[in-house]
Amino acid sequence: MELRHLGESGLVVSVVGLGCNNLGRPGTAAESLAGSRALVGAALDAGITLFDVADVYGAPRGRSEELLGQALSGRRDNAVIATKFGVDMQGANGPDFGARGSRRYVRRAVEASLRRLGTDWIDLYQLHRTDPQTPLEETLGALDDLVHEGLIRYAGVCNLAGWQIADAAWICRTRTLLPPVAVENHYSLLEREAERDVIPACERFGLGLLPYFPLANGLLTGKYHRDADPPPNSRLVGRTRLLTDAPWDRIEKLRAFAEERSLPMATVAIGWLTAQHPVGSVIAGATTPEQASANAAAAQWRPSPDDLRVLDEICPPGRR
Repeated sequence: MELRHLGESGLVVSVVGLGCNNLGRPGTAAESLAGSRALVGAALDAGITLFDVADVYGAPRGRSEELLGQALSGRRDNAVIATKFGVDMQGANGPDFGARGSRRYVRRAVEASLRRLGTDWIDLYQLHRTDPQTPLEETLGALDDLVHEGLIRYAGVCNLAGWQIADAAWICRTRTLLPPVAVENHYSLLEREAERDVIPACERFGLGLLPYFPLANGLLTGKYHRDADPPPNSRLVGRTRLLTDAPWDRIEKLRAFAEERSLPMATVAIGWLTAQHPVGSVIAGATTPEQASANAAAAQWRPSPDDLRVLDEICPPGRR
């Protein structure tokens, strides 16, 4: 497994990470502690070091953090834990008064996440969603305090536009705060909007990009077909609109591209992302050990310049 620095920071992560939103998810193999331990153990054995979770994941909220912490028992030093705050926890972190980016709430949220994870520190602590009621300067200042106190090692942001990334960098520079080292945004072969302004902002201000939904909600796994029912118990069962509105012409061309090279479609999707600068780690979800191992193996495929050209023809780049 290739390791990369996240942006211009000293934080080193595996080029494929494990998205942990399935830990504790009802109806999945990772719902139980045993299933979560098997999944996390397989990821570690495959060379994955980055485990991306959030306080809001799981049922009830916070369950994913609890299961991840227990699954990493005895192997914590081998893992880079990234978790998030800023989404409504429905009281699980105590009252937030609708100000989930405030200094008060950030403190409560990180202490709650540390307890659930059973750890003394969080490697990457991310603002999950901006709080329109709180100045970003206050949130970034609270994260800076947590780094200096040793509760977190690095700060990150999620779901920001390019101008917001620039704004965060300017605030940190002018206030002498430690800046975010990464932004986690939606990015895949079927969703290249990040190339319009997010990626240029990351490159300008030295942030690493952590793409989520790399398989486009499963559309790039190869298991779904035009005008066919989804496989039983698969992710898109009952999600008729997503299947109906899917860009099937592009998906079928990607399927043919993968078959011509004797590759799984998921390998093409993940391998393409790893070839994009400044991607640090691709956040790929899984529910079984086999899926985690397959996602890790996908990073071994390196698209050639000709491969990248053909993929750009199939899925045109976002404008820059």
